[in-house]
Amino acid sequence: MDIKRISIGTLVGLIVLYALGFVFWEMLFADFFAANEGSATGVDREAPILWALILGTLLYAGLIALALDSRGATSLVDGAIVGAVVGFLVWGTADLTIFSLTNLNTLTGAIADIVLEAVRAGIAGAVIAVVLSKLGSGQAAAAQ
Repeated sequence: MDIKRISIGTLVGLIVLYALGFVFWEMLFADFFAANEGSATGVDREAPILWALILGTLLYAGLIALALDSRGATSLVDGAIVGAVVGFLVWGTADLTIFSLTNLNTLTGAIADIVLEAVRAGIAGAVIAVVLSKLGSGQAAAAQ
């Protein structure tokens, strides 16, 4: 494990995930998710708590970067696959648990969110892997 590589990958992932999150949920699919809210009302904030959103996205990016580094994934395709799997597992866990316990969304909304998160994490994983490939192998640097 190379902390420098994971840190750089995490920062790159933060930027990609944050930008894609805005595009997906605020622009492209906002109406779809508004139509698939559950019966709970008054739960959305008028404005997000930005520091918490950034920190949560940073942790998500860190998980993807760690998974990529652990697997040694440095190709676009490997990065996309690892990222998509991480996104699917994380958000499948979160969305289905939230669906099972609350009235925040419909099952359709939960499944759509899982799929979009797998796509978003896959894109982020691909970008992170390409950046990591430009940094060279952490294992090679550690051996020197």
